[in-house]
Amino acid sequence: MPTPTLRHQLQTDGFVIQRSILSPSQLTQLRAAAARTTALARSGAWPHVRTVGKQFPPWTASDAAAHGIWGVQGLLNPELPDAPTFAESYFSDQILDVAKALLACGDGELVMELYNMLVRPSSDFELRWHRDDIAASASAEEEMRRLGEPEWHAQWNLALFEDESLIVVPGSHRRARTEAERNAAPFESDMPGQLVVKLGPGDVVFYNNNILHRGKYDASRERMSLHGSVGHVGGSKLRARNVLQHGVGSWVDRCDFSGLDEKQRERAEAMRARLVKLGRESGDVGYFSLTE
Repeated sequence: MPTPTLRHQLQTDGFVIQRSILSPSQLTQLRAAAARTTALARSGAWPHVRTVGKQFPPWTASDAAAHGIWGVQGLLNPELPDAPTFAESYFSDQILDVAKALLACGDGELVMELYNMLVRPSSDFELRWHRDDIAASASAEEEMRRLGEPEWHAQWNLALFEDESLIVVPGSHRRARTEAERNAAPFESDMPGQLVVKLGPGDVVFYNNNILHRGKYDASRERMSLHGSVGHVGGSKLRARNVLQHGVGSWVDRCDFSGLDEKQRERAEAMRARLVKLGRESGDVGYFSLTE
């Protein structure tokens, strides 16, 4: 899809889908790495997880035994055995070419952010309707002020299996919530205008994280979707909490990108340096929601 079309669709609908961006060998490799990583997380050997029953960070690893997990954090963390495989995916042209098109920028303006994985829980689990960085208590005026800010990041879900977990309200990133949306139950199953985003293996959806959306996790269906974001240097402290609340600052300076090819490695090191700079300048950023 041409760059202007990509940007127009994201700006209009709040999301854009690219089909089959992975080769069969890439899909096989990522599925194997994802399966090993998920097994580590379920066993408790990898404590950086999203626990069922809590939507936003911070999560407590000890809760996983009783409640299960719905996500794995820190795919680029150097302590994770398969981090090199996930780094190849995160810094690939398939992902970053789309991100650059959406952000209208070049390599020199990209900032490393997050790479996590969304997985099948052991029991059905749902996320409430939300915008990632605008509280549900925000007034219409506050929503419009925040929604009017530039989009300083690109966020995506890269499906390794069929995935119908993301539900969005197209166009809701451009307006305040309607009265029906404000008054809807947190887990409303039939929000007016909602759309289920349907992905096949190797499909990726890029979406504005302040589109009105929720997640519905079916314990009977395998799910391993790589959930990433990349920033633009212009975002500076506007992106700091969204990124740093996930704990990336505790290990980013130890990332090992030596397994990447020269082009990817140079880009990765520069993106990492911009993230380190962001962390140093931002200090303690807190959390979006401690209780949810």
